[in-house]
Amino acid sequence: MRPEAESSLSHRTGVPRPGCAERIGLARLTKAAEAGHDLRPLWRRLIARLLDGTIEAGEGLDLSVIAQLLGDKEAGLAIQHTILASHQLFRSPCAARPPGLRILALAASTDIGSNTPIEFLLERSGIELTTLYVMPNVAWPDWLPPHDVAMVIASDSDDCRAALDKIAHAAPNWPRPLLNLPEFIGRLDRDKLHGLLGGIEGLVIPQTRCVTREQLLELSQSASALSGLAPDLAFPVIVRPRGSHAGKGLAKLDDTNAIEEYLSEHAEDLFFVSRFVDYQSDDGLFRKYRIVLIDGQPYACHLAVADRWDIWYMNAQMAASAEKRREEETFMETFDAGFAERHRAALSALAKRIGLDYFTVDCAETSEGSLLIFEADNTAIVHDMDPPDIFPYKVPQMRKVFDAFVAMLHRRSGRPAEAAA
Repeated sequence: MRPEAESSLSHRTGVPRPGCAERIGLARLTKAAEAGHDLRPLWRRLIARLLDGTIEAGEGLDLSVIAQLLGDKEAGLAIQHTILASHQLFRSPCAARPPGLRILALAASTDIGSNTPIEFLLERSGIELTTLYVMPNVAWPDWLPPHDVAMVIASDSDDCRAALDKIAHAAPNWPRPLLNLPEFIGRLDRDKLHGLLGGIEGLVIPQTRCVTREQLLELSQSASALSGLAPDLAFPVIVRPRGSHAGKGLAKLDDTNAIEEYLSEHAEDLFFVSRFVDYQSDDGLFRKYRIVLIDGQPYACHLAVADRWDIWYMNAQMAASAEKRREEETFMETFDAGFAERHRAALSALAKRIGLDYFTVDCAETSEGSLLIFEADNTAIVHDMDPPDIFPYKVPQMRKVFDAFVAMLHRRSGRPAEAAA
């Protein structure tokens, strides 16, 4: 694809231009579900249209999202596979006509958690979002929809690798600025991140190894075998299935006996293993922070506080504790002069090594004051779905994040916000 490819292809005659199917989109459907709206009537209407062959491509993709939101991932992916076999371009709702900017998102055919949920960032921005699903066995379209900037939103998961490889091959000649290059996304997996970030002063990231089920069984026979996987590996260890997120399958194993018990409850073939770092604060609680980095600058996304080490926002029960929410509010209000300043050098070095234009980091602080890294991800959800009557302080904070993302898109496109049309 030559630099002039977009303009030349858009004016070719005799080349059919694939239409951009209109969709409700992930953000609106997820927000409806979170607000308690019953999506099943819409599901029934759309599934009837699918079965009688009258469903539109955008409706089919929405049906796939609804199925996954209702807990049927397998059905959702099957529907998505059917739709994407014949249509790959989709347009999300835009808050402005004409749009202030146009972005093309390059996605993989995967579940709703494995592409950057970019709609949440753009919902009220006036930026037009078109998503192109990159299919390994489907040629690039002869015509690309007009866009000012493009962004890779596929993750580093196994089912996205073929799409990332295809994008990487086309990236050097992409006709517009391309953000979140695939070669950088491919370095985010847990067993690669330690090598990328190791040695940064003020930053701690335990070495993570990917092991087979058979290797875990061998470890259950001898605690000394742990050191053969990684020099710093000793009980207790953290284990999780490879590719899992949001704490699914996550466990702390204190001895060899715990390995056998763990494997009896998990049938996966590949696992990540790392040493456990105790990040408990002096008050006996654990604190996990989500930071979003946009063009190298850190922004507070959330703080989860709980009395358990295996913490994420959903199990911290923040809505039930005014004290926890006050702490999160203070964290957000003082972030620039507090957390971000304490870890300024570590966050700056981390952003440079990871190299992505947009990504999130889940982290904590050790008792020595270092930044403890759990995970870096380009697909973690950054949203404004928390009820404003319970979390009023999140409204201005998330607006700050969304505005920073939009400002970055304008800068990278070369079109200042006031000049874009």
